[in-house]
Amino acid sequence: MTVRSMIALGIDPGTRRIGYGLVEHKGSELIYLAAGILKIKSDDDAPALAEAKKEVNALIKKYQPTTLGIEKLFFAKNQKTAMAVAQARGAILLVAQEAGLPIKEYAPNEVKLGITGYGFADKTAVLKMVRLILKKPGLAVIDDASDALALAIMACGR
Repeated sequence: MTVRSMIALGIDPGTRRIGYGLVEHKGSELIYLAAGILKIKSDDDAPALAEAKKEVNALIKKYQPTTLGIEKLFFAKNQKTAMAVAQARGAILLVAQEAGLPIKEYAPNEVKLGITGYGFADKTAVLKMVRLILKKPGLAVIDDASDALALAIMACGR
């Protein structure tokens, strides 16, 4: 009997720093594949969106995910920042759509609830639970990457 597996790509969208995390769901096991930050070098919006698109495309080509988990845009006090994040998120959704990936969207509190059991957990608690779930106690990643891993875990049906 062959165990079916899926690979989830989690994305924590940002304007110049995009967190990503990849998790394989094989049987009842979740396996850490990769995590990090896509650093966007351009200071101008349109070239930054093109960079984001290119970088996410490269991740999809390298890891061949079968689904994408992405954070929904939440209301922000700074409208300019919210608009820029929405644009980056749109570019990422376009890449996923072009790759034929099913897209699963989660609100920040929904991810926190699903990973920690508490919808208002802080980033330290999210990282702690990501480490436990993935059986990687020494996993050293920054907030954006641990949030992306949490999104990937959620996209696996956790």
